[in-house]
Amino acid sequence: MKYWQDESAKLSLHTIEDQPAEELCVFPPAELEAISNPNILVNKMSTLEIQCGQMKPNLGAIAEYKKKEELYLQRVAQLDEITAERDKFKHAFEDLRKQRLTEFMSGFNMITNKLKENYQMLTLGGDAELELVDSLDPFSEGIMFSVRPPKKSWKKIFNLSGGEKTLSSLALVFALHHYKPTPLYFMDEIDAALDFKNVSIVACYIYEQTKNAQFIIISLRNNMFEIADRLIGIYKTHNTTKSVGINPKTIVFREHDAITA
Repeated sequence: MKYWQDESAKLSLHTIEDQPAEELCVFPPAELEAISNPNILVNKMSTLEIQCGQMKPNLGAIAEYKKKEELYLQRVAQLDEITAERDKFKHAFEDLRKQRLTEFMSGFNMITNKLKENYQMLTLGGDAELELVDSLDPFSEGIMFSVRPPKKSWKKIFNLSGGEKTLSSLALVFALHHYKPTPLYFMDEIDAALDFKNVSIVACYIYEQTKNAQFIIISLRNNMFEIADRLIGIYKTHNTTKSVGINPKTIVFREHDAITA
């Protein structure tokens, strides 16, 4: 009895972090006397010893688990922070996308209405239309430009003649100028494919727009530059390029005065 008491005194339980300390269980005599067959305890002890020998528990696993859990919680916190930041940028992107769509449709409607007005004015009775290829997503498929010249059917702009294409393009350009005006415009031979009548119509329209902007136009058509406020002529003599500036209205007034005199 003394021997086994000394052996049991050598036994101890490993402490577990964050857990209360445990002590070896001591069975009272009454509980030991209740065991009728001591071989049961012997067999149970042998079974437990075999299981313990096979298990070979890693007593540092709990401490390792605590470290892994702490690292996991840090990663979860980082994930939550990144997710919240992603959601913030996602919402900002959606707001910008909606704002772009709203501003685009507002400008598109304004340009479409002005295009109709300009084309009817330039062609004296025609009609023009801008249509979204995909009305649900205006930025995916583009815009279709269709016109109906006077006394003709609706056509795509690429099926028109040169003069009709020029008038259609000018109507669209002037509509864009109306949507976002600038103080200065530069145009290069926009009247090259137009007949005399249409050149006069375009020239008068541009002259009306000079109330709020300045137009610099390169043209070889007399009914275009005769209505201008200032003419700049470019010529070449003796391999040298020179320029001359005149005021057509001053010349007309002088001629009129000379005739009346």
